[in-house]
Amino acid sequence: MVNQVQRGDGTLSSRSDSSAASASGGDSSKESSRCSTPVLDADRTDRLRYKMRRRMESGDHWFSLEFFPPRTASGAVNLISRFDRMGSGGPLFIDITWHPSGDPGSDKETSSMMIASTAVNYCGLESVLHLTCCNQSKDNISRHLSKAKHLGLKNIMALRGDPVGSDWEEEEEGFNYAVDLVKHIRSEFDDYFDICVAGYPTGHPEAHSYKEDLIYLKEKVAAGADFVITQLFFRAETFLKFEEDCRPSGSPCVCVQGYQSLRQLVKLSKLEVPEEITRVIEPIKDNDAAIRNYGIHQALEMCRVLLDSGRVPGLHFYTLNREVATMEVLRQLGMWQEDPRRPMPWAVSAHPKRKVEDVRPIFWGSRPKSYIYRTQDWDEFPNGRWGNSSSPAFGELNDYYLFYLKSKSSKDALLVFEVFTCYIAAQPNRKGHKVMCLPWNDEPLAPETNMLKDELEKVNTRGVLTINSQPNINGKPSTDPIVGWGPPGGYVFQKAYLEFFTSSENVNALLKVLKKYEPRVNYHIVNVHGRNLTNAPDMQPNAVTWGIFPGREIVQPTVVDPVSFMFWKDEAFALWIEQWAKLYEDESPSRMIIKYIHDNYFLVNLVDNDFPLDSCLWQVIEDMFELLQTGQVANDSSLELDS
Repeated sequence: MVNQVQRGDGTLSSRSDSSAASASGGDSSKESSRCSTPVLDADRTDRLRYKMRRRMESGDHWFSLEFFPPRTASGAVNLISRFDRMGSGGPLFIDITWHPSGDPGSDKETSSMMIASTAVNYCGLESVLHLTCCNQSKDNISRHLSKAKHLGLKNIMALRGDPVGSDWEEEEEGFNYAVDLVKHIRSEFDDYFDICVAGYPTGHPEAHSYKEDLIYLKEKVAAGADFVITQLFFRAETFLKFEEDCRPSGSPCVCVQGYQSLRQLVKLSKLEVPEEITRVIEPIKDNDAAIRNYGIHQALEMCRVLLDSGRVPGLHFYTLNREVATMEVLRQLGMWQEDPRRPMPWAVSAHPKRKVEDVRPIFWGSRPKSYIYRTQDWDEFPNGRWGNSSSPAFGELNDYYLFYLKSKSSKDALLVFEVFTCYIAAQPNRKGHKVMCLPWNDEPLAPETNMLKDELEKVNTRGVLTINSQPNINGKPSTDPIVGWGPPGGYVFQKAYLEFFTSSENVNALLKVLKKYEPRVNYHIVNVHGRNLTNAPDMQPNAVTWGIFPGREIVQPTVVDPVSFMFWKDEAFALWIEQWAKLYEDESPSRMIIKYIHDNYFLVNLVDNDFPLDSCLWQVIEDMFELLQTGQVANDSSLELDS
């Protein structure tokens, strides 16, 4: 099932008026318009309508994805994870439906507004927020739009929406049609938002005729809509005829993934399923796998006809908040293109206020959503070098259960050292389960960290509990699939970095060892009580990642900053208690062990400044252990968690 889009200059696309929005267009190159791979400069904040236009002019096919807000907080956590996974394939944008019964404009983690905001700010995805005018006053709509703007949302799908009951009732001091909503947005917010509206390849169910509905569509475009997304359809020829009448430009698509989901789609869209589809589905309606395979086949056939027609530059997928079928269709079409290159060494936010941000401390490397949350109220973001460390205060993490910060950590009764070691090694623990995450690392090891896997495994076994690291890199191409980032044609560099928790005995030995490695190695050592030891010159930041690109100044996107490390220290230590210890009963041996580590261990970061040479940090750790073996410093014993 497919739908399509129409541009304000006469081009078209299609989707449902209450739940569909797609677009046609993009940048002159695939890389510059993929929402998941923004570039280093202002192009990454280009308006969606310009991206569409450039993609259409260049002939590059694109795709976009639609999601709906889940009903529960745990569902929201899963959906945000799905954004990260599906965003890796390079959608031009995603869109989030508006569900009036779910308090869509609120601050609830399940609201349409918050889901769309999270996609933009925390997942770096170009996002379109649906907004219906049904049963809403003009003032209420204006409040929603103002909030969307404040949250960094730049695109609105303007819809009438469906009536609460069976019949339409006019809203006093409200709007009766989507065209009224489009006019209001343009009147109150000028050209800030890119506006999408809905088109119907077979005509709106409530329209008197197909031709009458086309007139209404043109009125919405004339009122200020930038592009159109069509309602879903079941036959390619349905859209191609619509394209002849409206000059459409992009085509949305839904894979049949289950019998009940198909019935729900038909109910919402008020469309009839063609007899040839019903004839196949009815006998297998209780076999979801068979229906999904059939749906993938049907979607592929229709998408290929549309793309081969030369009249459809893009496809819009109603994902139904699932990923397997949609990703399979896109892969078989050759449109799912995971790009190993990163625009920055860290996850880029799509919020327009952060468009100049090109430097971050390395400490939040595995918790980028936390960094964005804690800096969301900053008026200015680091641009160029980090500066003199007089950065604004980091916001507090008052709620460790904010849906976009929830850890995926699970209860596991193991030696503390063994938990870290099993995570690094990606090997089963003594109970046969893999440790796939830690409170400080929600995902399996990154390919870059895998370069250090053997050394990390050794030191974790001995009580150096690593939570962040990077290898030294001396002039690798920016297109390198493991360590590369930024535009092609450049070279990237890194200093070796290591961050870990360890005992006070180890720290005492480490401080003695570090004296012979100065000034090559910078260190910062702190405990939960604020005992602070560092040799950072004048508390200045130290660039540990930089890149050189044609026609650009040197970019230094990652730093070790002594001031921000003290803010990170609070979060890093708190995760022992908030994310790990709470998995166990009060006063249990496991909880007491974790609390002991929290209260007595130190957080350490080490930087080897001599990046052209092999890293000396592993030798530093080895020297520390050798000193401990002399008996001058007592070694810490292994700490065991209870079952």
